[in-house]
Amino acid sequence: MASQEIDTLAQALARLPGLGPRSARRAVLWLVKRRETALRQLVAALAEVQERLVECETCGNVDTQDPCGVCSDPRRDQRSLCVVEDVADLWALDRSRLFTGRYHVLGGRLSALDGVGPEDLTIGRLIDRVVKGGIDEVVLAMNATLEGQTTAHYIAERIDGYPVRITQLAHGLPVGGELDYLDEGTLAQALRARRPMG
Repeated sequence: MASQEIDTLAQALARLPGLGPRSARRAVLWLVKRRETALRQLVAALAEVQERLVECETCGNVDTQDPCGVCSDPRRDQRSLCVVEDVADLWALDRSRLFTGRYHVLGGRLSALDGVGPEDLTIGRLIDRVVKGGIDEVVLAMNATLEGQTTAHYIAERIDGYPVRITQLAHGLPVGGELDYLDEGTLAQALRARRPMG
């Protein structure tokens, strides 16, 4: 029924998480009806983000500046470092406003089945940050999956000889759960109840 361009837009939106083909078509229809306001704003925002998007060289966060807003915030506790699997986890934890330190994004988790080893993640950069000094605590905030816990134990072993306290989120998180899908109350409880590893 719609033109090829509108259909292409609906297909592109349908690939976004949480949107299926029907939701994408409804979103396109809503945007088309409001093309002078909402559609123009969306196109302008997407173009600006596409032009300015960078990965923070310090922590791996995605932002429009390098270092990112988290790393360049002087109010952050530089002595506390929270290690997460990906940017979605960083954003989920930071929304809780309970962790006031810095972050390190691994870019995934160890998985022998998927062929992901330590060299495929930013574990080396993490070790460099710990070796450099100035960090008192490393919070391992991996997802409560087998791969997430394997990654946490691997990192704990690698930094065990350095003068840092290693903690991880409490196991009140549901097994198989991912941080990005948890509510802020659950995340808050997990951060408050973090404990030493080992």
